[in-house]
Amino acid sequence: MRELNYNHLLYFWAVAREGGLTRAAERLHLSQSALSVQIRKLEHQLGHKLLEREGKKLVLTEAGRIALNYAETVFKTGNELVSTLKGRPLSGRQVLRVGALTTLSRNFQLEFLRPLLGRGDVELIVRSGTLHDLLGQIEAHALDVVLSNTAAPRDGRSSLRSYVLKKQTVSIVGHPRPTRRKFKFPDDLGGALLLLPSLESDIRVAFDRLLENANVKPVILAEVDDMAMLRLLARESRAAALVPPIVVRDELDNGILVEYCQIPEVTETFYAIAQKRRFPNPLLASLLSAEREE
Repeated sequence: MRELNYNHLLYFWAVAREGGLTRAAERLHLSQSALSVQIRKLEHQLGHKLLEREGKKLVLTEAGRIALNYAETVFKTGNELVSTLKGRPLSGRQVLRVGALTTLSRNFQLEFLRPLLGRGDVELIVRSGTLHDLLGQIEAHALDVVLSNTAAPRDGRSSLRSYVLKKQTVSIVGHPRPTRRKFKFPDDLGGALLLLPSLESDIRVAFDRLLENANVKPVILAEVDDMAMLRLLARESRAAALVPPIVVRDELDNGILVEYCQIPEVTETFYAIAQKRRFPNPLLASLLSAEREE
């Protein structure tokens, strides 16, 4: 593949921005004839006419408009690169690229990002996926941080770091019970309809161990790896659910669901996974600093 000559692209960009050869040539300290030659070379390389004459004016062709859009992005990004590496980010919008497990609580994601919401100078890009895919993206610098309920695998060669954001006790929740009698764990789960996280979940493993030791066998109505789906099932069914309270915070606040009991032996840990970088994203640094202070 032929490499793009960025000097030629710069000359074209200057002509398009200045609206003609004369002012662009003055700005670039080139003769008009030399500038014309450079633009013709770019057109030859791209295989399309970028500028054409209409009377005494030069106007962009359709290909020229496309090339100008790309040129604007290229040179804007170049300016941002130089400013960032010099420690003087350009004024304007900052971008934070966040990855989150597809199965992770939306309420937790919202809580983490809340300090940045509503800021006109911040653009958030949020992507969902598996932990393997998201960690690949963060190592390729396509993401700044990954939100997960699993720490990054430990590897002496890896630059990934896992920051503990929150540890939360897991609870049994469900619709208000007709009896005022206090819920007894684990006895009251014997034969009860129950919604559980999938077997791949750490909290499911710990919970199953507790029930096995107590010789209690509930009726498992569903096993769900997506916390958003588990929340919906808890709302729509009459079954109890094993969830971190943050997942169903709105339902608990509104009285749609109630907390039957907490299970101190079972906890879920939320992590922010980031790569150790020489030039960290300042937005991420502020979020992680705030979490540590709390």
